[in-house]
Amino acid sequence: MAKVQVLVPCYNYGRYLEQSVQSALTQKDVDVDVLIIDDGSSDNTPEICRELIDRDSRVRVIRHERNIGHIATYNEGIAQIRGDYFVMLSADDLLTPGALSRATSLMEAHPSVGMTYGNPISFTDTLREARTSCTGAQVWAGTEWIRKVCRSGKNFLDSPEAVVRADIQRQIGGYDPKLPHSGDMEMWLRIAALSDIGRVRGADQAYYRVHPLSMQRTVHVGFLFDLLGRHQAIQSMFQKEGASLPEREELCSLARRVLARTAIRHARKLCDFPLEDNLPASKYRDFAVSLWPEIVGTFGYHAFEIAERQHKRKSAFQKSVSHHMARLRKFAEDGIFNRVEYRWFRYTGTYFPRDLF
Repeated sequence: MAKVQVLVPCYNYGRYLEQSVQSALTQKDVDVDVLIIDDGSSDNTPEICRELIDRDSRVRVIRHERNIGHIATYNEGIAQIRGDYFVMLSADDLLTPGALSRATSLMEAHPSVGMTYGNPISFTDTLREARTSCTGAQVWAGTEWIRKVCRSGKNFLDSPEAVVRADIQRQIGGYDPKLPHSGDMEMWLRIAALSDIGRVRGADQAYYRVHPLSMQRTVHVGFLFDLLGRHQAIQSMFQKEGASLPEREELCSLARRVLARTAIRHARKLCDFPLEDNLPASKYRDFAVSLWPEIVGTFGYHAFEIAERQHKRKSAFQKSVSHHMARLRKFAEDGIFNRVEYRWFRYTGTYFPRDLF
């Protein structure tokens, strides 16, 4: 059986830890080794760890006397990888039944694949039943997958659904401390620069918990912050494993254009909904121009300028009426687009090529 190292970093998530670890230990048809790193938790995490060690010899624990941060904790665990495959499973996330067997079977059949992922299920407290029947496998050449990321400007993975070949992870090493927000996106791209990427079709591979205390909703918050992180992740990959790719310059330029267009679309939206962001539209405009100066000649940029001028000339009453009309339009447009994008991702494992919009 394939040996899978599951790293479970934990900081004050003792209330979730046992369920998370059990989702790994109950995986069938794989040899699982679980390493928990308690990053100086002040809750009941140490007690839960002791109980888990007593019950199952496959569990190991490292306890930090003080908190050293998530990147350093991740890298400490990566340096101790055992076996054939590696999974990073946050203590508040879970694997679905059979997830590791499905992923490792795909990679055993395709030795060129360095990472496999599948559909994640986002949840808060209640778990819905996961789909566990695999309807096939999809394999992309690494550069093809990188192109899809650059054309969408988005990260395709939440994280717990990723299973990485251990040799590739050892070759790449750990996360970049300069990318605390988008280090995972950079990691997936670096893997794609060295290997093919696989996807389990049909089945759900992991549960990704969404709650108000996650770093994405506390430390790493704000859409401009997110766009900047994506840009940094893509550029960093092209300075590392992706530096020798023949398509490097083309893909770098493509990613900058897509992220610039995304920023301008958001700036246009802020003309109608200025309170939906703590930053003014001008910040997004400046970011877009810094990435791709030629955007000032595009239809999207001119549409933003027109909307900005109109917003400044409107009276308070006109702004109120315009705001309500725009909210109705946005509700309809977002509802349609979000449903289509969701189904697109479930079927393809990628997001829309936003350079087409």
